[in-house]
Amino acid sequence: MKQDEEHLRLLSIFHYVVAGLAALFALFPIFHLIFGIFMILAPQKFAGHGQEQPPLALIGWFFVIFASVFITLGWTFAAFIVTTGRFLARHKHYQFCLVMAGIECLFMPFGTVLGVFTILVLVRESVKQLFGTNLPATSANVQ
Repeated sequence: MKQDEEHLRLLSIFHYVVAGLAALFALFPIFHLIFGIFMILAPQKFAGHGQEQPPLALIGWFFVIFASVFITLGWTFAAFIVTTGRFLARHKHYQFCLVMAGIECLFMPFGTVLGVFTILVLVRESVKQLFGTNLPATSANVQ
């Protein structure tokens, strides 16, 4: 039982680290966001002389929307990973932690390793007891 608590504590810490990495990686399109804002606010700087100009503001809005959506989704994913780390440390919300461990596997390579180890720890019967989800599989519970 003590070993399971230690594993959950370590997993919780690693979830915070991976969440930080996910939040950092989500900032990669910040250059697209800045470039798009410049295209919207100062289109004449990007225009060639005497040529037919594409609607630079429209292209700029595409850059801004794409980057904003990507950053928002990345930070949301990082927030869910932090939440999973907190739940693991407090032994709460077993199903949420298990589902997030599966989703984390998509965030290669760090999330994959963390997700697999989290699943391996969470499927133990002793860990299920820590979470209070050790319900016997009887026909009364299935219906």
